[in-house]
Amino acid sequence: QVQLVESGGGLVQPGGSLKLSCVASGSIGSIVAMGWYRQFPGKQRELVATLSNMGYTNYADSVKGQFTISRDNAKNTVYLQMSRLEPEDTAVYYCYAPGAGKVDWGQGTQVTVPS
Repeated sequence: QVQLVESGGGLVQPGGSLKLSCVASGSIGSIVAMGWYRQFPGKQRELVATLSNMGYTNYADSVKGQFTISRDNAKNTVYLQMSRLEPEDTAVYYCYAPGAGKVDWGQGTQVTVPS
């Protein structure tokens, strides 16, 4: 079992920045990647960004050039630096970690950008 705990969400004005963090604990040796999804109200979760153990990154087209994913392996932490935030980025952001035939999820952190 992998436990994921996100932090860093909150209210930010349009054009502002936020940095989300997600700390993994437990059976972290099974993790093959870490990343972020987001869920808009009434919608399914959608992929935001992934960073594999080999260092490969994958971004949703909608966030390329705006969001940056990074990891600190010594701290078992993945980050999502979000810049130039707009109201359409308002969502619950979930950390996820696939591996060993399953996917573990964090509890989610709310990001709100008022219009």
